[in-house]
Amino acid sequence: MPDLLTRVQPLATFDADTRTGRAVITTGAPVARRDLSGPVLEILPLDAMRPAPAGGVPLLDSHRRQTIADILGRVTEIRREGDEVVATFRLADRPDLVGRVADGTITDVSIGYSVGAWRAGKAEDGTRTITAQDFTIVEVSLVPLGADPGAKLREAPMTDLNTAVPSAPADDVRALVTLAGLPDAFAADLIARNVPLEDCRAAVRLELGKPPSAPIQTEIRVAVGVDHDAPHARAARMGEALYARLNPAHALTAPARDYAGMTTADLARDCLTRSGMPVTGLGPAALVTRALHVTSDFPLALADTVGRTLRDAYRATPSGVRQLGRQTTARDFRARARLQMSDGPELLKVSEAGEFTRGTLVEAGESYRLDTYGRIIGLSRQAIINDDLGVFADLTRRVGAGATTFECQFLVDLITANAGAGPILADGKPLFHADHGNRAAMGGVLSEATLSAGRLALRRQTDLTGRPIDATPAFLLVPAALETMAEKLLSQIQATRTSDVNPFTALTLAVDPRLDDVSATRWYLAASPATIDGLEYAYLEGAPGPQIETRAGFDVDGVEIKVRLDFGAGFVDHRGWYCNEGA
Repeated sequence: MPDLLTRVQPLATFDADTRTGRAVITTGAPVARRDLSGPVLEILPLDAMRPAPAGGVPLLDSHRRQTIADILGRVTEIRREGDEVVATFRLADRPDLVGRVADGTITDVSIGYSVGAWRAGKAEDGTRTITAQDFTIVEVSLVPLGADPGAKLREAPMTDLNTAVPSAPADDVRALVTLAGLPDAFAADLIARNVPLEDCRAAVRLELGKPPSAPIQTEIRVAVGVDHDAPHARAARMGEALYARLNPAHALTAPARDYAGMTTADLARDCLTRSGMPVTGLGPAALVTRALHVTSDFPLALADTVGRTLRDAYRATPSGVRQLGRQTTARDFRARARLQMSDGPELLKVSEAGEFTRGTLVEAGESYRLDTYGRIIGLSRQAIINDDLGVFADLTRRVGAGATTFECQFLVDLITANAGAGPILADGKPLFHADHGNRAAMGGVLSEATLSAGRLALRRQTDLTGRPIDATPAFLLVPAALETMAEKLLSQIQATRTSDVNPFTALTLAVDPRLDDVSATRWYLAASPATIDGLEYAYLEGAPGPQIETRAGFDVDGVEIKVRLDFGAGFVDHRGWYCNEGA
């Protein structure tokens, strides 16, 4: 939509009884303005004026359009009369407004208009000019002071056409010509010929409307930058500064340095000040309480700090069994179906001039779905007022570690379901089953012999068409009770005899103490999830790990923090895992 421009004129006649009047709203006189390139003379030829809307336009208070109170009346008619544009208006029934217009306190009007196109030019003295090719009046306003000298409130009826029109005062002519950027000789000629003021304006407009002697080149400069005052950006900087106090090793970014070292009460004061709230005489308690309830920046800053610390704790907590699964994402909460594809049909020799035969892919399906898990915890108002950063650190560390613990327990429960046999798969059999070839017929203590048997079982796994898939064990998963024994079996030895070589040093040891609660002797071999499908866990797309939301507490006097985890897991194939019940 084109920018709204304005021009100011004085009022014309007015009848207080009917609240109606007439006003000259523009004479098209040149107006000095300034743009990005410097001073410019704006010319508004009356011939370029387009008809006003059929229903008229609003009469406003100083071009304000924010509230209904800004509407002072209605302009019912706009028409051109010679070198003037005259409007008929009616004021609203507001005695104070009517009285101020009637007694001459309010004398000037201004038009708001939109321009369809401009033509650039230059006056003889080098002043840049812009001339409207077409414009439309979209509103008229009552204003304190006018800019166009040719439109005044008429104290009497319009001059009779037969009455002699006096010549313009010499000072007014010189001012008009100087404002238009025309030479002094032009003004001297008008004064010498005793030209009336209105005719002087017309002569100036005509002179300015002449085409320039050379084409005018215009330059548009656009500045592109970042708004660092956006509420979420400012809250992120505050949150980072608080986090740096919790974690001195964190290097603050340049925008966040403005808040370095500020206490929570200092941040609350800054948020209130930016929101236009008075803070004079407020102590830390009042600052924090008011910032929690009347601004959004302060709770967002606390949430950013909590989120950063929570993610650190979430990543730092030992993952145990989680490293044996493949992480992925799900777009929604519907059952996530995974297809087990065969390696493809066997390639057959094609003889000369022979035909290619068709093959098929054999597939079987497993599925699981995401669910939502979460809790709401409270950060007390007293802790925030006291600037007790230890509460931030302890609370978020526990929440982050708790999310990792939940995920690991979820996976352990999945592996050990059905008395250790694992979840039931699509073929109606548990994960670890003799028919799947991935469960030891008889439990055995963790040793070179039992590890060798487990590795052989994985090597012999076949795809859905019966061809070997060469599943290579990459992980040894044990309960905490077998950790020492497993470390000895996997340790590297500088052997001098072939009989002393350790063939299992390539295995990565994964220990999860949650397995002890089910069996302290059962151990597992697993192929790398990057090469063989097996255990898979997923987060909702765009929200990996725990997500937090905050609000000023109602049940809790402080900030309520909601931690949400959209998580799901399942086995999509049995061929990458092996189980031995142990001795």
